[in-house]
Amino acid sequence: MSNLVYITEHARATPDKPAIVMAETGVVTTFGQLEAASNRAAHLFRKLGLGPRSHMALVIENRSEFFEVCFGADRAGLYYTPISTRLSAPEVAYVVSDAGARVLVITADFAEMAVELRAQCKLVERFYMIGGTAEGYESWEDAVAAMPATPVADEMQGRDMLYSSGTTGKPKGIKRPINGDPVGTRSYFVDNGYSLYGYGPDMVYLSPAPLYHAAPLRYCMLVSRVGGTLVIMQHFDAEGSLRLIDQYKVTHSNWVPTMFVRMLKLPSEIRSRYDLSSHRVAIHGAGPVSAATKQQMIDWWGPVLFEYYAASEGNGMTFITSQDWLTHKGSVGRAIIGELHIVDDESGRELGVGESGLVYFANGQPFAYHNDDGKTKQAFNDKGWSTLGDVGYVDAEGYLYLTDRKAFMIISGGVNIYPQEAENVLIEHPKVADVAVIGVPNEDFGEEVKAVVQPVDMKEAGPALAEELLAYCRQHLAGIKCPRSVDFEEALPRHATGKLYKRLIKDRYWGNRTSRIV
Repeated sequence: MSNLVYITEHARATPDKPAIVMAETGVVTTFGQLEAASNRAAHLFRKLGLGPRSHMALVIENRSEFFEVCFGADRAGLYYTPISTRLSAPEVAYVVSDAGARVLVITADFAEMAVELRAQCKLVERFYMIGGTAEGYESWEDAVAAMPATPVADEMQGRDMLYSSGTTGKPKGIKRPINGDPVGTRSYFVDNGYSLYGYGPDMVYLSPAPLYHAAPLRYCMLVSRVGGTLVIMQHFDAEGSLRLIDQYKVTHSNWVPTMFVRMLKLPSEIRSRYDLSSHRVAIHGAGPVSAATKQQMIDWWGPVLFEYYAASEGNGMTFITSQDWLTHKGSVGRAIIGELHIVDDESGRELGVGESGLVYFANGQPFAYHNDDGKTKQAFNDKGWSTLGDVGYVDAEGYLYLTDRKAFMIISGGVNIYPQEAENVLIEHPKVADVAVIGVPNEDFGEEVKAVVQPVDMKEAGPALAEELLAYCRQHLAGIKCPRSVDFEEALPRHATGKLYKRLIKDRYWGNRTSRIV
């Protein structure tokens, strides 16, 4: 097999084969069209002065142009940063500025926000809009139409630089090296696609999630690289997903646990209405799934569920098949990238079988947090092992079981939510003396966001103040980051040093569950 795997070879061999199908409209982008469009994008980036390892950013909803922009940057050797379409203008501007993006591409769906970004993103040199124009923005379509459809002379393999928050509440770019490799150079991620999931040109892949997330972005681009067909949903719909598997004879898919819950809640006559026999691989991750939900999905779909535990940092990965999960229920698998170590947080001592501690990976993929050497250093111990702050244990066979999160990150419906951001907003409210934001159990989403507030005046505690605080938070943050409810306490548990014992608060809501993350 060739060491180079890219869309170019499929555009030459099968130019009229569908590379992307938009589920709601049926509009098709062929491999020939994707190759030409991404080449034009690469030429535009070069014309604008973006050489290898330069940065660009995009705010694009689920549509075919997302891949044209990303593949254009990818083959030009750039760092490209897809940004959540659910963020507010100041939040987007922070990411764009921190990344050092010199070009921003946005769609007309966000025209109002685009005007704000034009004023806030001081480092951006050129602003482009897809599907329309706004003040200060050039037409993306017009700009790329004038470019050649052939590859740039100095193609180089680029890569994404995604943003993930930490306990500081400020998003941090996860930067991995661009090594100067030829475009399409195979990697561990490509090899895993082949070996774990049977990726290949005969596959039809359903993607129901927002493309700016790490897994949809990377898995979808890998499907295109190996010559498979993408079926992209603009928005997840439970019955619609089943209908698409039947209609397009989908072979592969990628989900978050919330989607499983929604599909399982469909009436039995709807669940049995569609032919799912083509479906060979249902990948899932991006959050914990309850054992009951996973068992029901395997009972329904068969042993086609493949679970991974990994993060945008790419420092390590575990993997488990349905068959192995049935004999190791609750596990997220054994390490396939890096080596697992469980370490005591206090002493730094490596722990034995069955002992819970921080999950570390040794000999994994290198990464760094952009513009934050301190956070990068905190992710590694003195042995060079890296951790993301998750807590768990390993059994005698090497299977990992996650039980908690040291950093109290909340995963709701597969979306990472960092409580410090909401805490930083709420503590500024004049009626709030202290606040803790935590994840609490939610049947549909796994977790939901709750604020536990110590009011300045306990007499004001009640529904009216709760609604005032929720509205205040929504004024400053994207709605998904804001609490869905507020509880009041006379005092939050803090040490004399000021340290908040958030675990004591969280335990009240999670009770005696074996795992505190589902």
